Amino acid sequence: MRQIIGYLREYFYEINWGVFAFVTLLTTVLTFLNYYFGLDDYLSTYPNFGVSFFGRVIIFSLAFFLPYLAYYFVSRNNYFSSKEFLIPLFAAPFIFALKVAFVPTLHFSDEWATDTFWNVIFYWPALLVIIVFLLFLIWKTFHSDQPFYGVKTREIDWKPYVIMLLIMVPLVAIASTQADFLAVYPKLKLITEVSFEELSWWHKLLFELSYGTDFITIELFFRGFLILAFVKWAGKDAILPMACFYCTIHFGKPIGECISSFFGGLVLGVVVYHTRSILGGLMVHLGIAWMMEAGGYLGNYFFD
Repeated sequence: MRQIIGYLREYFYEINWGVFAFVTLLTTVLTFLNYYFGLDDYLSTYPNFGVSFFGRVIIFSLAFFLPYLAYYFVSRNNYFSSKEFLIPLFAAPFIFALKVAFVPTLHFSDEWATDTFWNVIFYWPALLVIIVFLLFLIWKTFHSDQPFYGVKTREIDWKPYVIMLLIMVPLVAIASTQADFLAVYPKLKLITEVSFEELSWWHKLLFELSYGTDFITIELFFRGFLILAFVKWAGKDAILPMACFYCTIHFGKPIGECISSFFGGLVLGVVVYHTRSILGGLMVHLGIAWMMEAGGYLGNYFFD
């Protein structure tokens, strides 16, 4: 834990505060515009794939491109001079907009509720496969001299990540007694149209495993790709654009969670920059998610 604190202290000691102020302001403005005008709600419910897709491309591009432009104007770091930098830069918003906007729908059953459940189970792993394939093509072209975007297990000190999870246990336990928490967790209650009580234990386990794959996608893309691919050109400067971009994918969440995601993204980005591995951050991210799910199951059983 002390090592992670040291990483953060070093990062904020060396950071360009002018760029940090700009990116923080940019993130604030984008967040305000989203919640004031309901941008994510509109894009999420609009029936046309093209509108949903390109609308998100625009939002993600602003969040990702403008911080790099700030580095150019404030500190005169011209990362745009490299053609190899531009291809991943422009590809990133399109790849994640595809992940958010694309909703594959397959026919599994004649019963609508059952069909909905199995489409949910299929959804997250299918998107993981698509994102891994696209990122693999970029990795093979530009970064094959390094491990695949932070997927490495050597030289990782797991103790700080275990401590982070242990710190979260009492907080999740307390939250699991609250009505607003139990109205949202476990996620399966909100996502499937099948009656929650009708689902067997293996249905719920299958859902949790599928749900977990979404966190693999997020960590691989944001901490693996947006950090470890771009350190080749930008070094530590890759962290702020990633954090701003990461905040925008939380626009459909409660505003407090959205705001905290910017700072959480910074912390995880700094850690991955130093460790060159996404697995510790994935363990924390996935561990907290599954703890909240478990808290939802237990809380609904004892308090609902």
